[in-house]
Amino acid sequence: MPEIKNQKEKKRSNSILSMISGNAVAVAVILTVLMMFIPLNKIVVDIAMALNLAISFIILLTVIYTRRASDFTSFPRVTLLVTLFGLAINIASTRLILTNPVAGKYSIGNLPGQSSLVQAFANIVTGRSLVVGFIIFIILIVVQVIVVTKGAGRVSEVSARFTLDSMNNKMFDIQNELNSGAITEEEASKRKEQIRREVDFYSAMDGASKFVSGNVKAGIFITVINLVGGIVTGMINPDGNLGFQDAFVSYANLTIGDGLMSQLPALMLSFATGILVTGSSADEVIGDQLKKNFSVSGTAYIIVGASLIVLGIAFFGMATLVLVPVGGVFIYVGIRMQRMKKEEKAKEETKALAAKSKKQTGSSPDDVSPVVPLDPLSLDLGYALVSLVDKEKGAELLERVTRIRREQALDLGLVIPPIRIRDSMNIEPDEYSFKIRGIEAGKSRLKLGYYMCLNTGSVKKENLLTGEKTHDPAFGMEAIWVPETKRAEAERVGYAVIDPPTIIATHLTEIIRRHAADILTRQEVSAVIAKVKETNPVVVDEVINGPDKLTYGQIESVLKALLEEQVSIRNMVVILETLSNFAPISKDPWTLAEKVRQALGAQICLQYVDENRVLPVLMMSQALSESVLEHKAVIAGQKPFVAFNPVEGRRYIEAMSASIAAVRDKNYLPIVLCPDEVRQLVRASTEREIPGLVVLSFSEVNAAGSGIKVERIGDIDVQQ
Repeated sequence: MPEIKNQKEKKRSNSILSMISGNAVAVAVILTVLMMFIPLNKIVVDIAMALNLAISFIILLTVIYTRRASDFTSFPRVTLLVTLFGLAINIASTRLILTNPVAGKYSIGNLPGQSSLVQAFANIVTGRSLVVGFIIFIILIVVQVIVVTKGAGRVSEVSARFTLDSMNNKMFDIQNELNSGAITEEEASKRKEQIRREVDFYSAMDGASKFVSGNVKAGIFITVINLVGGIVTGMINPDGNLGFQDAFVSYANLTIGDGLMSQLPALMLSFATGILVTGSSADEVIGDQLKKNFSVSGTAYIIVGASLIVLGIAFFGMATLVLVPVGGVFIYVGIRMQRMKKEEKAKEETKALAAKSKKQTGSSPDDVSPVVPLDPLSLDLGYALVSLVDKEKGAELLERVTRIRREQALDLGLVIPPIRIRDSMNIEPDEYSFKIRGIEAGKSRLKLGYYMCLNTGSVKKENLLTGEKTHDPAFGMEAIWVPETKRAEAERVGYAVIDPPTIIATHLTEIIRRHAADILTRQEVSAVIAKVKETNPVVVDEVINGPDKLTYGQIESVLKALLEEQVSIRNMVVILETLSNFAPISKDPWTLAEKVRQALGAQICLQYVDENRVLPVLMMSQALSESVLEHKAVIAGQKPFVAFNPVEGRRYIEAMSASIAAVRDKNYLPIVLCPDEVRQLVRASTEREIPGLVVLSFSEVNAAGSGIKVERIGDIDVQQ
């Protein structure tokens, strides 16, 4: 029982502490505001002054040990809170000075109604001399207002302006590095977030510096009020009963003590602000920066030391006793620094010689130069097209390439690797070439200053423009080049006008779609499966570790088969569940790919329906389907294919081509519907002669359910 009771008490105390820590800032702000209105005991004021002094020291030291200014994200808010706290203390101290009159029988150091810290500070600073106290106080105010606060405010303003102006250039640099593959998307996101944080920080610091300068001005005003109000209070209050001279002396001491006590934390806060905003963007604390910057050369210290000794002996007489020892110390530091530099240089030379010797002997297998890996995706530009990626001229190609990668990731479910963009002297100046692992997948030419115009069917013959004939590189459509001066005319008569960056972006998109299967690698398959495992560990475990487990290579083959026919692999959960269901029956990747297609039937069919959800198809005859199935050939490890003899093969392709040409003349997308068992064979037998043909199976259409309507627009059969 005692243990249970102790545990309950411990939990209760922990909950109370957590509640206090969670609401400490809110409570502190409320108490600070109340301090301005509620009279406080001198003990409470002394404690508050001590806390204010300690907090100011903590802020100053925290700034000194902060590497980047933007890392201290809460500094602008802290400045406001500490400024408010200092003003509240100043008001409370003023109330003590004015409401507790100084009687003549008390000494300045022993005033029962006043703050002990204010009295002690006044005695230390003034040294029983009001003139000294006022001079020190005025010097402190001048230094704080003119030097520290004004300088920090100006630096904050300039830093905010330049940080904001340079934000776009920094963002472009990061985007360029991301597109070139120099950094990952995660690293790019972190660096962009760092830039946004810097902009927010310096913008807030521009306003926070105004709080600091306002605090100093308010302190001066309060000090004057304390002095004038104190003299009046001491003379007219019956409890004080002081003459003008006694009142001036007494309240001047208290005013100086209170003013210096309030200005010291404010000075440290101003100093911390100046240190923070004048810091560089280097990831180093100020101590490391000073050590690095002031240890460049020991010669400077030797010269300074020798100069001090010469000046002391030749000109300053008695000051020789000071200048000569100090000069000797500087000479010693300079000599010591030079020796350390020589030792470091000798060590570096020794390491360089050792590395060179090791490389010449070739004693270690690590010295063998590794094979330079090929870029997964690269875009080579002729030197005349480099301006398309010049961020200083507002080029949009880099942003479009990034959008292409995102759109294809959403469309195909395939994470497209970074595309490295570079200039190349191996192609014509106005050419560009897109490569997949070093193999050219697409190439075309551009004319800068010209626009490509496509007739999409809305241009009549009498409205045709004259220009240099060309072909759209993405789809092979006929087009013409027109100069920029004719752009408005081309748009007016109905041409689709495309600028060079859009031409490249569209071409890249189409190449990526056509070659998605070539882009997919086993490593990327592993990464995708690991991502799915975070939310669906059971199905991943069944596929990878179950009794009928599949290898990453088999899964990769299934996904490649899907991507070859433009089937998105984004729905990986359904794909893995289907693989898990049919793995006990067959490990053949092409059989498994057909089962996955059937599971994704609705997704596949919806790609090709019109706005009324109608799917127009060419129906393959039963006789032709049986003929295709009879000529099926299978070689272990290869995709099934159709082994027609030359005559039958020619008839088959002619029949398919004629039917497809007929529906294309009617502006239909050619879609062939056939039995499940021959769908893959029909696709394999036509992919070379009839590229782009869509082949669906009955099971895929049935999986779409009543959501679509199948319209039979023709038949395919071979005439005997």
